[in-house]
Amino acid sequence: MNRIAIVKTGSTLPHLASRRGDFEEWILSGMGLPSDRVIVLDAQNGPRLPEPDRFSGVIVTGSHALVSDHHPWSERTADWLVRVVESEIPTLGICYGHQLLAYAMGGQVGDNPNGLEFGTVELDLAQEARDDTLLSGLQPGSVVHVSHLQSVLRLPSGARRLASSAMEANQAFVVGPRAWGVQFHPEFDAEVVTTYIDHFRETLQRQGQDPDQLIAACRETPQSHSLLRRFAAIAS
Repeated sequence: MNRIAIVKTGSTLPHLASRRGDFEEWILSGMGLPSDRVIVLDAQNGPRLPEPDRFSGVIVTGSHALVSDHHPWSERTADWLVRVVESEIPTLGICYGHQLLAYAMGGQVGDNPNGLEFGTVELDLAQEARDDTLLSGLQPGSVVHVSHLQSVLRLPSGARRLASSAMEANQAFVVGPRAWGVQFHPEFDAEVVTTYIDHFRETLQRQGQDPDQLIAACRETPQSHSLLRRFAAIAS
């Protein structure tokens, strides 16, 4: 049986990783799969990414890198993602992965003119989300964890917007039959997102945001977290 590939594009904060593990571990836990059903591929430091048809699904993690910096490893991963989408392999890009998927398919990524978005926010689901294979499990008013410096400013041609939020026009989209990008973090819990808010405290304050208020508003997001199990079922 083919495994799901988690394409690791970066690591979480070192002090958080030492206590809680890294992005790929949170994703694996959220999917509820045994470790032998998943393979982790290091996009930054590992060998060339294998042929896409070896996998039943692909998840691209978040990263502290910026898509707009066009690192060679990121550009190679973007080219590989085009082949994954064309092969109609179920794909989920999370945060950086969401942005990289959009960029790979012809969209535009850059700084969000509305500023940084951190904390727990409410999704505004588009009509199309109700019938979407992945996002139909979310209910109106679902909340999600967010922590990102850049955004998808323009969706790829043919992509369909599935969700937005007060500060983010493109919280989720689908391109092709089975490739999704979510700007939010279904693998985060409240402790993780509050740690990120605290880490970026000074940056948020310079933008006129109140980190303590953002932290006070954080809460768990079970519906968002369930997307990982739903994706695992799709990929299986």
